[in-house]
Amino acid sequence: MPTTTAFRESAARAPEVRPAGGITLVCGTRPELIKLAPLMRFFGDGCAVVYTGQHYDHALYSRIRADLPPSGRFHELGVGAGRRGGQLGRTVSAVDEVLAAEPGRVVVVQGDTTSALAGALAANAHDLPLVHVEAGLRSHDRAMPEEHNRVLIDHLADLCCAPTDLNRRNLLAENVPAERIAVTGNTVVEALESALPGAADREAVLAARGLARDRFVLATIHRPENVDDPGRLEVILRELGRLPLPVVFPLHPRTAKSVEEFGLTRLLEPLVRLEPQAYPAFLALAAEAAVVVSDSGGIQEEVSVLKRPVVVVRRSTERPEIAGTFGVRVLPGPGIGTEVARWLDDVAGHRERLRALPSPYGDGSAAARIAAALGSVLAQRAAAG
Repeated sequence: MPTTTAFRESAARAPEVRPAGGITLVCGTRPELIKLAPLMRFFGDGCAVVYTGQHYDHALYSRIRADLPPSGRFHELGVGAGRRGGQLGRTVSAVDEVLAAEPGRVVVVQGDTTSALAGALAANAHDLPLVHVEAGLRSHDRAMPEEHNRVLIDHLADLCCAPTDLNRRNLLAENVPAERIAVTGNTVVEALESALPGAADREAVLAARGLARDRFVLATIHRPENVDDPGRLEVILRELGRLPLPVVFPLHPRTAKSVEEFGLTRLLEPLVRLEPQAYPAFLALAAEAAVVVSDSGGIQEEVSVLKRPVVVVRRSTERPEIAGTFGVRVLPGPGIGTEVARWLDDVAGHRERLRALPSPYGDGSAAARIAAALGSVLAQRAAAG
């Protein structure tokens, strides 16, 4: 993995390329919007955004939408929920219609969602070059729908923007040609640095909730493997309720639905429940927490920028770069409490130690690096005729 210095040196060598218009960003969830925001800022009026509506919950979408930078055009498709196959079919068709009306020159997708795969398939159908931001992540867990999505997208892509050298090696191992891969870092660094409130504002976020720095745990649980299984969800909630510090728990709509359906509402009583937070407010909580407990992929990246520890509650992870430094992975069960206790044994000392560690996801110049690589793809396509 390139060091922060290496990222900066490579950024200095690469000219800042701003391709002309015709860039279509396809996304459908809050994390995609957050991570594509730096590219929206970079390209400005030169890009159009197609938001599929895969995340259709008002609290998850409207707050982040209000904070997004302006882009040339913003298409909202409203495909909504449903079974994966039906949702994928509807989304491909809807994106296809947008590309037919406004073909553009290149399609950019981010991550591993149904919307990202739909954007990739629609781009392929229109013979448009495809750029995959956050390429090469692998959990090697075929039970995860996201794993299938990310593999398919990578093999369709004309350009795979790999956040780390490990991601690059994953792609090479699958025979993706080296010339189709660029190690760019992850746009999450820029997105977070742009959205993170200052120290005084973070203190105000805590004060409004009766919290103190380093005296609470922040927890987020939403993945199907955890919340769609009543036994796993019960175990996780019980373990969170036993932790020695207040546990702040922004309640994802999927989790709230499962808690109600499985009759587990009583297990929320020991927790400090919050509605889904706007991105800056969530970052304020994460930056000031003693430790984070989560099954989120994005949070595993964000803690490396915030310099906070995370206990990852999952059977596998596609982000092993933080293992042994910022994070540790456990299965649902008593390991949650054991690992949280290890981070609580010296909160100030751990905070100081983590502050000295660079994020494996780059130095905050991924958008410029992606733009330069994208410009090369367009130049090669033009030269080829």
